[in-house]
Amino acid sequence: MKCLVVVCHPLQGSLCHYLANQTVAHLAAKGYQVEVLDLYEKGFDPRLTQQERQSYYQGQFDGRALAEELDQLTQAQSLVLIFPTWWFGFPAMLKGWFDRVWAPGHAYHHAADLGAIQPGLGNLKEVKVVTTLGSPWWVDTFVLWRPVKRVLKLALLGACAKGCKLDMLSFYKSESAAPARVERFVQKIKQRF
Repeated sequence: MKCLVVVCHPLQGSLCHYLANQTVAHLAAKGYQVEVLDLYEKGFDPRLTQQERQSYYQGQFDGRALAEELDQLTQAQSLVLIFPTWWFGFPAMLKGWFDRVWAPGHAYHHAADLGAIQPGLGNLKEVKVVTTLGSPWWVDTFVLWRPVKRVLKLALLGACAKGCKLDMLSFYKSESAAPARVERFVQKIKQRF
């Protein structure tokens, strides 16, 4: 299975990068064809350009600057997202990847009457998410109703990859996690993924 792993954290020595390395090694050992896209390492520009936005409703999306990323997304059968949850949302770099790469004609298709969009990611069968949070689980779950999971499941996958399975693992209170707790979370990744 072709697997695209998107990593988004500005610090190479971060917990997210450690979890990404463990996840990639695990998936490769299971036989996945893994390709890693580290948004910060690549220097990905998260800003949707004027030309890209203007092309949304024209004959074809202007993806000239995104050819590699568009191909990675549309070819992926498995997508793994590894990132910190900041302010109960996506880091700006990852949000920009969604804004620019989950584009019309690739991730979805506009209806002729500008009604509901139609899914375009027919290859995508599963999305696996590893995210770190500083907050405790109950704040994310009961106070904010898991906003990141809702956006992924209902908005992005619901519109672009219907029937795609979502499996999300959140590592709460990550800033104060002892090494043993981190390793237990790695084992959880290996069991679920």
